[in-house]
Amino acid sequence: MRTTVPQILEMARRGERLVVITAYDYPTARIVDSCNVPIILVGDSLGNNMLGYESTIPVTMDEMIHHTAAVVRGTQHALVIGDMPFMSYQAGEDDAIRNAGRFLKEAHCQAVKLEGGAAVAGILRRLVQFGIPVMGHIGLTPQSLNAIGGYRVQGRTVDQARRLLEDALAIEEAGAFAIVLEYVASPVAKLITERLTIPTIGIGAGPYCDGQVQVIHDVLGLFPDLHLKHARRYAEVGEVIRNAIGSYRDDVLEGTFPGANESFSMKPEDEVELARL
Repeated sequence: MRTTVPQILEMARRGERLVVITAYDYPTARIVDSCNVPIILVGDSLGNNMLGYESTIPVTMDEMIHHTAAVVRGTQHALVIGDMPFMSYQAGEDDAIRNAGRFLKEAHCQAVKLEGGAAVAGILRRLVQFGIPVMGHIGLTPQSLNAIGGYRVQGRTVDQARRLLEDALAIEEAGAFAIVLEYVASPVAKLITERLTIPTIGIGAGPYCDGQVQVIHDVLGLFPDLHLKHARRYAEVGEVIRNAIGSYRDDVLEGTFPGANESFSMKPEDEVELARL
C-alpha cells in the first residue's frame, strides 16, 4: 500500500520524524522504496544532479514529468512528490493548475511541491481546492537564486525571521499539508515548527523540524568533490563506482574479461561440426 497524505499527517501528530529523500530515476526509486522511506521527492534539483545544469532554473515540466513518472514506476509504498519547476506556476493559477494536474495525471505522483511564501499562497490555495495535495517550500528557494544572491542562509536577522514566519503561516493557511524549510537558521526553524500545525521538513534548517529531506547524491557521496555543511555523507558510492569501472576497463584491456563464466558454449558435437564450416 502506498503512503497517503493523511497517513503522513498522522505520523507527524504522533511525533514520528518524517524521512524524505530525493530520487530521480527508476532503479534508485526501487532501492529507496525498499528502505521504508515514507516520502520521495522528485526535486527540480535533478537539474544539478542528473542533467548537468548549473541551477534548477532551466528544468522544464517535460523533464520533471519524465523523471517523476520513472520514480513512480519504481515505487509501491512511498508517497511521491513532484517538484513544480521554475515558471510552471508563477505566471498564474491557470498555469499552476494545468501543470500540477500533469504531475498527477501523466506522472501519477501523489502530490506536488512549490517554492515561495505569501506571494504564492493564492496559487497554492487554488491547487488544494482542486484536490491536489501541495507541499510548500520557503527559506532558500533555489528558483530565486538570481534574486537572493546565491546559496545564503535565511533568517539570520529578526526581520528575516519575521518574514519567514509570516510566509510559513500563509502557506499553512492556504492548505499545504507540509512545508520545506531550506537553509533556515536553526532557531527560526524551531520557532516556525512550534507555531505551525502542519509538519516542517528541514534541509539545512537544524534538528528541530518535524522531518528532514536530503538529496540522495549527497547522502551517497556520488560527487566526491562536493562537501555541503548541511549534508551528512553515509557512503562513498562515487568512489566505489570509479573503482568498479576502472577494474572493468583493466580487465577488457588485459583480455581477462569476458572469461568462461561470462561466455556461452555449444554442445561438443556442434563445436566439431562448426569446425568443418
